[in-house]
Parts: sequence; C-alpha cells; structure tokens
Amino acid sequence: MKTILITILMLASSAFLTGEQLNIGDKAPKSDLKMTGTDGTETTLSELAKSGGICVIFSCNTCPYVVAWEDRYNELEELCNQYQVGFVLVNSNEAKRDGADSMAEMIEHAKEKTYNNFAYVEDTNHVLADAFGATKTPDVFLFDSNMTLVYKGAIDDDMKDKSNVKEAYLKNALTSMVSGEKIDPATTKAIGCSIKRKS
Repeated sequence: MKTILITILMLASSAFLTGEQLNIGDKAPKSDLKMTGTDGTETTLSELAKSGGICVIFSCNTCPYVVAWEDRYNELEELCNQYQVGFVLVNSNEAKRDGADSMAEMIEHAKEKTYNNFAYVEDTNHVLADAFGATKTPDVFLFDSNMTLVYKGAIDDDMKDKSNVKEAYLKNALTSMVSGEKIDPATTKAIGCSIKRKS
C-alpha cells in the first residue's frame, strides 16, 4: 500500500511540474515572458514572432537527441524566415544550470553550432516549459500568425541522418500552414531527453 501511495504521489508531482501539454488550437501561453538570450538581451515570444507566426523548439546543449537533430536548426530557421515565421530555441534545463546548460555553456554552444540568425534563450525555472507542458529536448511547437498552435512534436522521422528523412514533419507543417492547407499530421511524438526540472 505504501509503495502504491508513493507512486501516486510521484505521478501527481510530475503532472504538477509539467502541466498539461498544449493542444492543437491553443494559444501560446506566457508569450510576454522575458527570457535572456545568448546575445545578452531579454526577449519574449511575442517579440520574436513574425507576421506568419513562430516556431518554438525546447532544446539544450548535450542531449544526444538534440545533438543528432540540431544540424537541421539553421535550415529550419531559414525556411521559417522565408515564410515570415519566427524561430527560437528555449533551454529549460534548470537542474543543469550550474553545469552543461549554464548560460556560459549556452553561449559557447551557440557559437560552435553557428546559431547566428535566431535566439537561444534561457527559460529560468522552466516557466515556459511548464506552461507549454513541454517534456523533451527537442520538443517542437509551431504557432500561426494568431499565435495558435498548429503543430507539435518531432522535427522529422530520422534523427540520425537527414538525408534519409521520409517524413519532414516540421517542414511539411510550415509549408501547409503558410499555404492554408490542412497540416497532417498535426501532432507527432516528441522523442528526446527529459527536460531537467528542479522540483
């Protein structure tokens, strides 16, 4: 009985920490939350969004899944820019803020990976991740011009080799969104490391 009670409490605690994940059709929460970027400036999702919307990717510095997929970040930003959609990477790993996901490490990582044309921001105390219900790195949320969620999940179906991608989920969602077509699929499973929250 004691074991069951502990399990229930752990599950309840986890649900409280992450919150319920956004559903397709929901508005972007905390869009005016100030977050500091690797360039030293404070910014918000509202400020980073463009006329076509914004793509938010929860990311980090060392997760193997991020390392595998981040060779696509720059070309995704270029496509977003072409469609007048903002692009931002959000680091919510508060439990690793004194180590691999410190701002100093974020700055170095951004330089190494040439994150030159988009913001990489620190989500202090994982406030934005909690509001989104984000659980993984990477975890993608695409919003349209009304800041309404139109796609969430994975970047594509092959993290190991972008030349072998058969389903470019995010690229397809972007193209469909700007052309006014139905996004299919609108939801895929985000695969990655857990966001390292502080309890």
